[in-house]
Amino acid sequence: MLKKSVASITSNVISIAGMALSVACLVLIVSLLAMEQIGFKGGPYLGILTYLILPTLFMLGVILIPVGAIRYRRKVLLQYPGHERIPPLPVLDLNSHKTRVWFLMFLGATIICIVLLASATYKGVEVMESVEFCGLACHSVMEPEHTAYQRSSHSRVSCAECHIGPGADWLVKSKLDGTWQLVAVLFDLYPRPIPTPLHDLRPAQDTCEQCHWPTRFIGDRLTIRKSYAGDEVNTELTTAILLKVGGAEEDKSVGIHWHVDREVQIRYRSDETRENIYEVEFTDKDGSIKVYHDRKAPDNGGIWRTMDCVDCHNRPSHQFYSPDVEIDRAIHNGQVDRSLPFVKRESLRIISTEYASHQEARKAIASELMDYYTKNHPGIAARRSEDILAASQALGDIYAVNVFPDMNVWWDTYPEHIGHEKSPGCFRCHGKKLRTSDRQYISRDCDICHTILAEEEENPRTLSDLGL
Repeated sequence: MLKKSVASITSNVISIAGMALSVACLVLIVSLLAMEQIGFKGGPYLGILTYLILPTLFMLGVILIPVGAIRYRRKVLLQYPGHERIPPLPVLDLNSHKTRVWFLMFLGATIICIVLLASATYKGVEVMESVEFCGLACHSVMEPEHTAYQRSSHSRVSCAECHIGPGADWLVKSKLDGTWQLVAVLFDLYPRPIPTPLHDLRPAQDTCEQCHWPTRFIGDRLTIRKSYAGDEVNTELTTAILLKVGGAEEDKSVGIHWHVDREVQIRYRSDETRENIYEVEFTDKDGSIKVYHDRKAPDNGGIWRTMDCVDCHNRPSHQFYSPDVEIDRAIHNGQVDRSLPFVKRESLRIISTEYASHQEARKAIASELMDYYTKNHPGIAARRSEDILAASQALGDIYAVNVFPDMNVWWDTYPEHIGHEKSPGCFRCHGKKLRTSDRQYISRDCDICHTILAEEEENPRTLSDLGL
């Protein structure tokens, strides 16, 4: 009986279950890899299954085989005390033809498994860094951010390039941090909306400056924006601003990008949202330090941070626009017909309403806009129903890419810090709120950052003089 037990030390429930699990996972991995090679596309979940879940289950099965054998060996020793001890490791007699055949089969299978697992590991990392994994695997959670990302100027830059950057250390760190996020998604423990900013984001010098750096963009930049008044003819207005972007040139930083000059350092203390800044510490090139403090702010508490790009460019790839900006853009692009009377005013009124879902918003927007023209401009409603319908469709699209009721994301949930029109932005620091001990404050003079050439003017002469 003891010899039989020795011969069948892996013939126990745990080891057999481990072998069955390993074989099943191996067959599935090979099958899915073959399907991928012939062009089958299964979306982000198939990649997660093939390169993350199945390899993990395969390794679990492999581990169960020796675990079952060890438990079974201990059980046999307890049942037969005093007999010859079962050897802790298998005894291989390679002089036996049968043993050699089994050993070579085991060695070949092991090599194949190592190759497959190495490939799966490489592809698994690739899957985890893909846009589909970040944006679509947890669709309901990341829908607002993924939607905004697809509309951004960084839509062809993968999420990992900005959120992780180069190097294995930050990849490992990000995936460890993501463990709790996975648990939160599985058990519906995540907050709505997702709070920002990300406090463990890698410094911008390691990510943003892979493509952007202080000497890359130098000088002033002319920005011209078209907007439309809420009058009957939707009067076109022009705003022209010369932004003093600046940059680093000949060891001297000027303009807006002076803030990230590497020879100076700006630190600030704020609340977790970085919307309310309590204290600013400026260290100049000569080592002198100035501290600007809000007398009404708490002396202790808050979070100290060294200023970098994302303190102003806080939403470079995930920007949500205000209703009036979106409507102005739709009118300018012809998606909303400007010749419809009061279309700017009514569009702004209608999409500023809160709806329970995107579907409800689209129906209500179409109904509200048609009702307005039917009641107030019946002739236009009769003749131009297609234009009104097209405007309704454009407004529904605008609502669907900026407002997400399921995640409690509204037009102003995620403010942008560039400028100061839709949020305090620059004025979080610039102004008389923060002062030194001798009552100096950080200037909020407009001319420091820009020169306004025209501000919501119908036919700005300045631009005509410039030939624009």
